[in-house]
Amino acid sequence: MGDDADLNKERLELVLEAAGLDLWENDLVSGQVTHKATKTFLELGFTEDEIVSGVQDIFGLFHPGDLDMVRQAVADHVAGVTAQYRAEFRLRSKAGEWVWFANYGRIMDRSSDTPGKRLIGVTFNIHDRKQKEDEIAHINRQLTEQNKLLQELNAALELLAANDSLTGLANRRTLMEMGANECKRTERFDHTLSLMVVDIDLFKAVNDAWGHLAGDRMICAVAQACAARKRSGVDIVARFGGEEFVIVLPETDGVSALRVAEALRQEVAALRVSVNDEGVSVSVTVSIGVATLHKGSGLSFEELVNRADKALYRAKETGRNAVYCADVQHGCVPVVHMLIDPGEGRNGALLT
Repeated sequence: MGDDADLNKERLELVLEAAGLDLWENDLVSGQVTHKATKTFLELGFTEDEIVSGVQDIFGLFHPGDLDMVRQAVADHVAGVTAQYRAEFRLRSKAGEWVWFANYGRIMDRSSDTPGKRLIGVTFNIHDRKQKEDEIAHINRQLTEQNKLLQELNAALELLAANDSLTGLANRRTLMEMGANECKRTERFDHTLSLMVVDIDLFKAVNDAWGHLAGDRMICAVAQACAARKRSGVDIVARFGGEEFVIVLPETDGVSALRVAEALRQEVAALRVSVNDEGVSVSVTVSIGVATLHKGSGLSFEELVNRADKALYRAKETGRNAVYCADVQHGCVPVVHMLIDPGEGRNGALLT
């Protein structure tokens, strides 16, 4: 019988060794370690004389951040809450390094009548696995941060692609896309849609007299005046090219659009824009062409822009600093008429 027991013990030790497991046993009554996890502590750099024999001393080697979790895992199993005791933790080596291990154990002599007093289990090194998990977690954090940065960069690129770099207004491509959608909405919901083409008068003279930097300042000042008229989330304000701007006014009839255009014309005329660092400022005026689209007209957005552009050139031809409107209601041939008198009307009075 003794030979069989020794043989079984040798077999068990061989299996444990091959699996990298270190057998231990604790007496839950006395608190003593009845079978030391010798291999684990030798792995941590301790000599056999230094290997601890009490449960409390063993707990003294646990990482402070893991100790409560391990105690709770033991308590849960002793109380019958869990079928097995399982825990992962760090132990301090003799050299002071933290090494990851795992414990699996179970009370072997528990019955319905007795709580059991022998907790038997195995300890094994999981340091390499934990390091890989940490590396993966670190990589995942980096990927998350990089993805966030990439999203921010993409959003910035989309904004740059959609907006004019000088003024911050929508650019021509964005205008044409959004304008086409507004035309579809006009047709679908039977709304009117008005559009203004705004052009700075005699802009070349500003560039010639004060340089392109002064011209850029002038463009930005007029752009801000146009943007100030925008209804947030409704209107579209875009730089159409050079010194020309387009303002799209959804759900706005021709009379209302003319009022907006006239107010903008007066506001720009009152501007004084600094053209150099010496404090010299100049003023400019704008000419504005207005067109209105109604349901059933059959006009595309590009055609609507062209009609407003033709009205703009009529304003230019008659002396500038004026607002002209092209009547495009119901697809009729437009009748271009002047709203602002090119002579007396320079003061902004509406003709009646």
